[in-house]
Amino acid sequence: MRASRFTAALAAVTIAATGLTACSNESGSDTNANGADGENVTVRIGTTDADQQAWSVFSDLAAEEGITLDIVQFSDYPPVNEALAQGELDLNKFQHILYLAKYNASSGNDLKVVGSTEIYPLALFWKDHDSLDGIDGEEVAIPNDDSNQGRAINVLVQAGLVTLKDGADELAPTPADIDTDASKVSVVPVDASQTPSAYKEGRPAIINNSWLDRAGIEPTEAIFQDDPGSAQGEPYINVFASRAEDIDNPTYVRLAELWHDPKVTEAVQQDSRGTAVKVERPANELNDILERLEQNEK
Repeated sequence: MRASRFTAALAAVTIAATGLTACSNESGSDTNANGADGENVTVRIGTTDADQQAWSVFSDLAAEEGITLDIVQFSDYPPVNEALAQGELDLNKFQHILYLAKYNASSGNDLKVVGSTEIYPLALFWKDHDSLDGIDGEEVAIPNDDSNQGRAINVLVQAGLVTLKDGADELAPTPADIDTDASKVSVVPVDASQTPSAYKEGRPAIINNSWLDRAGIEPTEAIFQDDPGSAQGEPYINVFASRAEDIDNPTYVRLAELWHDPKVTEAVQQDSRGTAVKVERPANELNDILERLEQNEK
């Protein structure tokens, strides 16, 4: 039997319906801070993808070091950071740095990064095409949400298909920042869930990983993707987050390290169908990126 307990999706609904309550000392950060001394401790982690194989492998590795993972599944993104901020969780792992920065800036809370996990390249797909040849003049469907629209436009910038106006926000451009006369394609923002439909209708589309899987589109069919190692990619590094006072908690830091164990990495690759790119950056660098992004949001 695994040491971790996977909480059903109903738990997320229950939390949302009944309100959040603070963790008791048995599962709170005071107890978990002693994990480095060899005591068996429980760490409560919120996520939106608890069914993935990587969590099972990760839980088993943590158990070998006396750390029991209580993994709480959420059905949507917004409640996960709020649950952490209010003490219902010890850590969460579901978001990239930009999403966390937007949350902090809008909520006034101060969640921090404990460690990095992966980055997932964002790609351009065009049915029955294997290159950018012939794409000039096409309308490209892009996701219209705050977390992906700017990045999608930058995918087209990196592909040489879109030119931004002078003075545009290079980190998070909007359609209004596009110099249409100097660009080779135009963009049509749509709900992210509709990008696979645009692709299947024969239009070029930028589709993020979660919708690729649901639509049965192979990542290898991409005709272009952004560079995860570029400065433009830094906001999209996925992370473990904690409350500010817990970023040096030795148990949490150790868990962030364990995520990079080769067994977890192999499982992540299987879950992502080979698209995930491992990122190992010091926490101080990640929090510097977070701070810069928060300043941009204010």
